[in-house]
Amino acid sequence: MTMEGPYSSADQAATDTSYLNIELEMVRIWAKRKDGAWFYMEQAAAESKAKPYRQRVYRLTEVNDSTFRSETHTIRNGERYFAPIGTSTSSLSCTRIPSMDGGLHHHLASLQEHLSGGTNGRDCPNSRSGAAYATSEVTIRSDRMMSWDRGYDDAGKQVWGATKGGYLFLKKRKY
Repeated sequence: MTMEGPYSSADQAATDTSYLNIELEMVRIWAKRKDGAWFYMEQAAAESKAKPYRQRVYRLTEVNDSTFRSETHTIRNGERYFAPIGTSTSSLSCTRIPSMDGGLHHHLASLQEHLSGGTNGRDCPNSRSGAAYATSEVTIRSDRMMSWDRGYDDAGKQVWGATKGGYLFLKKRKY
């Protein structure tokens, strides 16, 4: 199974208007590094793919035979370093990301044909839209990815994120 590739939530958005049509592109970077598998991800509204609203670097490491850990890193001023979805990332190097901040950590269980997991309780501080912390759940299969990110205030009330369930991203084509 590979996480690489272009994904879209167009089918979900077409059947449920509470979800937006989002494009997500995940590209493997730094393949020669020995400290895990590294991926660069851009996320953008389908109508404005050239202006992604989210850029992340993910590091996936094996904890044991059945568990993986995914570290999510945000990139300050990412637009200075990366091009829009679909362009080459071959010139990327870890030295070109001087402001990579540690972020969410997922613990993913390897379950037959997929990975599934999420963050742990209130472990991920977050200040977006009045949140005190964020949670994230993810399931990754060979042809799709489900991601459900939510923010909560100190009282545990949800202040941002989808309320019905996660975004379902279908893989558009294989690399």
